[in-house]
Amino acid sequence: MPPVAINLYDAKTNLSQLVDRAAAGEEIVIAKNGVPFARLMPLAPVATPRRPGGWEGQVQIADDFDAPLPPEVLAAWTGR
Repeated sequence: MPPVAINLYDAKTNLSQLVDRAAAGEEIVIAKNGVPFARLMPLAPVATPRRPGGWEGQVQIADDFDAPLPPEVLAAWTGR
């Protein structure tokens, strides 16, 4: 749907209705003396905040997870 052009005076007079239309998904261009001046459009939806956790009991970390690598594995990674 192409944006609707509204002149600045009408936009000031009907701002509340224009904001409602933009929130419903419509894009509105505000023009001053016939020249596009601003664009009123809906904001992108806000993502739900992440909550830490949720993997309890599903992941197991070995006791030696952060132990030094064996020499042959370290050599493979460093090229020595």
